[in-house]
Amino acid sequence: MFLPRSVKVKRTADEDKSCTAKKNKLSSGGSLLEETTEFQDCKSVRTGTSASICNLNEVVQERTELVAEDLDVTNTALGKVNQNTDEGYSLEEPIKSFCKSQRWAEPGEPICVVCGRYGEYICDKTDEDVCSLECKAKHLLQAQEKEKKLKSDQLSKAESQAESDLLNTPYFYKDHSFILGLQHEQIENLKLQLGIAVQGQQVPRPIVEFEHCGFPETLNHNLKNSGYEVPTPIQMQMIPVGLLGRDIVASADTGSGKTAAFLLPVIMKVFKETETPSALILAPTRELAIQIERQAKELMAGLPNMRTVLLVGGLPLPPQLHRLKQSVKVIIATPGRLLEILKQSSVQLHGIKIVVVDEVDTMLKMGFQQQVLDILEDISPDHQTILVSATIPVGIEHLANQLLHNFVRITIGEKNLPCSNVRQIILWVEEPSKKKKLFEILNDKKLFKPPVLVFVDCKLGADLLSDAVHKITGLQCTAMHSEKSQVERTDILQGLLQEKYEVIVSTGVLGRGLDLVNVKLVVNFDMPSSMDEYVHQVGRAGRLGHSGTAITFINNNSKKLFWDVVKRVKPTGTILPPQLLNSPYLHDQKRREQQRLKQLQSSLVTGDNIMDIIRKHDKNNSQR
Repeated sequence: MFLPRSVKVKRTADEDKSCTAKKNKLSSGGSLLEETTEFQDCKSVRTGTSASICNLNEVVQERTELVAEDLDVTNTALGKVNQNTDEGYSLEEPIKSFCKSQRWAEPGEPICVVCGRYGEYICDKTDEDVCSLECKAKHLLQAQEKEKKLKSDQLSKAESQAESDLLNTPYFYKDHSFILGLQHEQIENLKLQLGIAVQGQQVPRPIVEFEHCGFPETLNHNLKNSGYEVPTPIQMQMIPVGLLGRDIVASADTGSGKTAAFLLPVIMKVFKETETPSALILAPTRELAIQIERQAKELMAGLPNMRTVLLVGGLPLPPQLHRLKQSVKVIIATPGRLLEILKQSSVQLHGIKIVVVDEVDTMLKMGFQQQVLDILEDISPDHQTILVSATIPVGIEHLANQLLHNFVRITIGEKNLPCSNVRQIILWVEEPSKKKKLFEILNDKKLFKPPVLVFVDCKLGADLLSDAVHKITGLQCTAMHSEKSQVERTDILQGLLQEKYEVIVSTGVLGRGLDLVNVKLVVNFDMPSSMDEYVHQVGRAGRLGHSGTAITFINNNSKKLFWDVVKRVKPTGTILPPQLLNSPYLHDQKRREQQRLKQLQSSLVTGDNIMDIIRKHDKNNSQR
């Protein structure tokens, strides 16, 4: 524990030479072992004295252990001993517990390393001067913290050196030895089981673990911290294709991990780029852009010089312009705000090496299509392009053929079908009965699992229905739509994630891309205007592998979608209402589609019909 600096004993002149106490271990030049040895020598001298002295010493020892009120008696006894004997004895004072009990050091005396008082003791673990038990404890804690900091600094230095080496080492993706060791049949069987379908030339094999990509250790650590233990099917195939720099058109279920699938190639693409900005990610809504930036920051944490900027409407422009000047690598933006900044010449996109268009079917529709094309015109043509969505209509594929070069088409699961994790319920509900039906659902203990997301088709409808739900059911409810300020929209979204609200009535602004993992029930109060929107909205209840339920109200107001509903929803095993299956509108739409397909097939030249086409052509010519 403690080694006393001085052995307080009275000694004769002869004894004083042999048992001189060490006042300062540094000035004496002696070691702790020598001090202890001399202390033992003194003790042996004392044991050689007369029996009477020993008896008196025992009396003194007993007296010194008494409480404070007996100190006078002890001092009297000590005085008598001094008068009756010419030889010394030892007396060790109790070790001081608190530094306040210790006196200040005199010139030449050792000083406590913690408080500066008289360093009467030596810490047995560090050989440093301390004045009390209190300062010893503090000193040991300081020593531990210093040791931890030293180890941490060494580790950080090693990691920094590793990252520096990585920056100087070119990154090229190549198939991992484990993946190369698999037979072609095994790879094809894996794709078949996971529902991975690819189209393109020289498509790399899917990875099985993130470690197969050869990412920096910091990035692998960030993946685990963000909850990415193993890659999802879309990540397994899309990441290696993206790392090779290929253009991609990818579609997968809502909540399947598409964001990380394009963020990882983006990070590795711009990691060693010196030009800024080097990457552009476009999203249709502010909320989705905010979510993408949050995930990007989680994955980039600790990587050197990896900065992002968020350019979205509804937030002040000056801070965004200021952020653009901070050598940012990745721009995450909505098209309108980015075009506004481009017109001011506040950003140059000539250094962009990779472009991602998220929710591409919405982005390239009327109103967004021209904006996206205007932005792409400002970017050098040799950039990599990735188009991602849960649904890729035929028209979008045609446009992709114009924008992309030698691209790879990746499809996970059934193309353009709703998420398989969502149990779909289609109810035939006439317009006057829709509110009553909604209240029944919210009062049903089996169905009601807050927070509930209710989709409507207009902003006014969202406000009115939200007020009605709160008034009738007493549930915490609010409305969400594009007329809300960005601060309100952010607060509502945060409240949804923190389960502050039990019901949120929203237009389609919450229907795209957002990871609302705690939403288990979605109600389509108004049937969406297209089946693509339907797929996205019901997908809010089945994020990242979680199961959920989607209830949709349908009636003759949605008659144009009847045949599409049957084609998209029936394959999932959902029971459809008889009013829908028996509707004349449904049968009429089915008949028209069959006629179109028949006409399309008859216009195609095949080995079976080529002679008929020739005869028909000759007959027409002869009649002329």
